Amino acid sequence: MMFYGYKGETKDIDLFFEDESQRKPLIQAIESMGYAEFSPLRIYIPEKLRDPHRPKMFKRDDERFDLFVKKIFKTVMSQRMKDDVYAVHEFKENKRLTVKVLRTEIIVMLKAVTERDKDFEDILTIIKKDKNFNWDYFLDEVVWQSQNGDSWVALDTEKMMKELQEYVFIPEKHFKRVHGAV
Repeated sequence: MMFYGYKGETKDIDLFFEDESQRKPLIQAIESMGYAEFSPLRIYIPEKLRDPHRPKMFKRDDERFDLFVKKIFKTVMSQRMKDDVYAVHEFKENKRLTVKVLRTEIIVMLKAVTERDKDFEDILTIIKKDKNFNWDYFLDEVVWQSQNGDSWVALDTEKMMKELQEYVFIPEKHFKRVHGAV
């Protein structure tokens, strides 16, 4: 959300890695800066904590990294998500770090899936600020994820959309698409 200008700063950073060999150097780097691994017990709901693809989490003071590998719980990084990114940022010092910033539609879907404190606030911020938020694009990915093994995505999305409806208008046709994915 920082890359979109929706937040001035953030206390938690979510990163996704395709495999453990990509995640390991970052873990070493943040540990050298004083971050320590800690339990996600108070961050995620119990069903998510049982998922083998829950993130490794590292904290220093009130800053946190949630580091996912292969999946974000049951959600896979689809080819569309990889190819259709908002921006790519290269950080080069001693090592190289490439950060691909996902589209807002994908960020909303992933925040619906993770269900952490403040995720709903972030979703609401995105929906209100992104005047070009593409509900069809968003729902296409929700349906694809549901058809490709993520049994939570449609339920999590429907729950989020019902909450969101208190603040913004969401056409009934979008709910029908989510219901069709269940």
